[in-house]
Amino acid sequence: MTSRTNHHLDTYLLRVLHTLLVEKSVSRTAIKLGQSQPTISNTLKRLRELTGDAILVRGKTGMVPTERGQELLALAKQGLEVIEKIAAPVAAFEADSTARVFHIATPDYLNMLLIPSIIEQLRRRAPGASLMVHALDANLDYANALENGRFDLVIGNWPDPPEHLHLAQLFDDDVVCMMHRDHPVAKKGLTLKYYLEMPHLAPTPYIEGHRSGIDAALAEQGLKRNVQVTIPYFALVPHVLAKSDLIFTTGRQFAEHIIEDWPIGMFTLPFDMPKMRFYMLWHARSHVAPDVVWLRRLIAEVSADLGKSSGKPPAL
Repeated sequence: MTSRTNHHLDTYLLRVLHTLLVEKSVSRTAIKLGQSQPTISNTLKRLRELTGDAILVRGKTGMVPTERGQELLALAKQGLEVIEKIAAPVAAFEADSTARVFHIATPDYLNMLLIPSIIEQLRRRAPGASLMVHALDANLDYANALENGRFDLVIGNWPDPPEHLHLAQLFDDDVVCMMHRDHPVAKKGLTLKYYLEMPHLAPTPYIEGHRSGIDAALAEQGLKRNVQVTIPYFALVPHVLAKSDLIFTTGRQFAEHIIEDWPIGMFTLPFDMPKMRFYMLWHARSHVAPDVVWLRRLIAEVSADLGKSSGKPPAL
């Protein structure tokens, strides 16, 4: 008998094996698979060499499976089912019936603006889904978390996002200043001189080794602000500004959200500063995954209502 090490079980052999064991006939197998009888006979010979078993033997009324052949019937059926599942198109994502747990990571800045609207739409469109929102901080390797599937998406506004990740722009936001309405500078008018001399409140960096877009823009002009206090949570900003002489530089939408209910004013930035640009990042591993594509579209739709449109649809 030929050495079995020279044979490999492929899809064709598996299908012939299954049909032979179901039909218990070389001729009927040939007809069912559209092959010649000699071809099926030769294939049966190869299967016998490969398995080391006769598979089918003659009985009183025809061919019958051996004990090993009977075991192989169940295995062949399972194997063909697995192959069919692998080759089948990806099933469409059914949002209204899913129990999927989504994971996104965002900077604290967006917790008051974007996240509540995302949750609102998720509850409407996918009531059985769950959402885990993770905080970005300097100790978090978000790129690795996207690569290993811990996160589905990351939302942020880094000046230089990793090139190996997919990116879609969400919205732009003007940069403004905030301070107490009764601050002496608020009455005099905020000049560049005052801006650079005043004590600043700033958010704690959530990407280690990266300067904020504000500090980067100042550095390009040979300028530097006087940051004296940093805080990790944007929810603390109005509380601090209401009880101090600090100035805070942030996006217009956040400022407009705060000044409605606090004794805080919003002021034009006294130097040229590009708009803050927010986008979402994801890894190639989930680029065509129907559930993550659906989530990206939901976030893009919510973001379109939040910020000024760039005029270009997100590349989802």
